[in-house]
Amino acid sequence: MPKFMVFMPGNAESEAGAMPPPEIVAAMTAYNEQLAKAGVLLAADGLKPTSAAAKVRFDDAERRTVVDGPFTEAKELVAGYWLLQASSLAEALEWVKRAPLGGGVTLEVRPVFDLDELGPEFTTALREAEQQLGE
Repeated sequence: MPKFMVFMPGNAESEAGAMPPPEIVAAMTAYNEQLAKAGVLLAADGLKPTSAAAKVRFDDAERRTVVDGPFTEAKELVAGYWLLQASSLAEALEWVKRAPLGGGVTLEVRPVFDLDELGPEFTTALREAEQQLGE
């Protein structure tokens, strides 16, 4: 069944490490429970601020540079995500539209590649090795 990644954008409050008020946490927990009971929810997590993060920049084939957060230059930050399983993008969007969020929030919903969609470069041997990772 197709999978969809849903990105929750960050904002000044999430970057400051502020937790949402209890009523919002309760509403989000109830929403996640609905997703789980319907068999749609595969994962959901909030992310810590970029001040607790790091980036690894690949300078060339051998050299790597670690850059510690915060990432104030970033235009768009991700504060959380859901990984959903639905029969179609339309079904995933119907679930996402039920999220208990206020005005001004935009969630990004992106399909996840299925192994069968990766093309001829993803050989049978590579496909079998990838499938064994999930077992």
